[in-house]
Amino acid sequence: MKKVLLGIAFAGLLMVAPAAYAQESARIEYSEQVPSEDQGRDALYRRALDWTENHFAYGPKTDLKADASAGTVRVVGTGKVKPVTPAGKEVEQVVRFTFTFRATDSGYDYSVGAFQWVPDPKKPAELVPLADYLTQLGAEKASARTFNERRVAAQANALASEAAMSFRSYMNSIPAGAEGTVGLPASDKD
Repeated sequence: MKKVLLGIAFAGLLMVAPAAYAQESARIEYSEQVPSEDQGRDALYRRALDWTENHFAYGPKTDLKADASAGTVRVVGTGKVKPVTPAGKEVEQVVRFTFTFRATDSGYDYSVGAFQWVPDPKKPAELVPLADYLTQLGAEKASARTFNERRVAAQANALASEAAMSFRSYMNSIPAGAEGTVGLPASDKD
């Protein structure tokens, strides 16, 4: 009988452990590989650079690094998350994230991730990995009422998705030089 109960208890722990581990180790990131045969590597790189320089709406942005020979662009953006106090009042917290882009001969890939929390807005260079901040929120006494670690993780995921959708939408839009060809019949040389 003891072996049966011990076996059931062990099986129960095994079933609960992966769910708890998956929640702990979930990364807040959005990444995608996009095939593109229409545009060359240089054109994709120039469009991504234009987006980061002129259309990147997550400022203040810092550390813009672009390498035309490698076809890469990297920029650090800023966003906000809003955990709540035990009384239910939202408190804005600043987070930083990294957008990276790489053009290839068959398309491009990009990602929004590497989230970090800024504990003191007066010292923006002091950063804490968002995973550590989420652990801190989960350890708070009022965590069972505020669910701040889930709230902040969801807000950071939404921020990553929003930045990725903005970029993808821009990359899918028609470049200014190609607008004149829309709706014109193809020239057939028979």
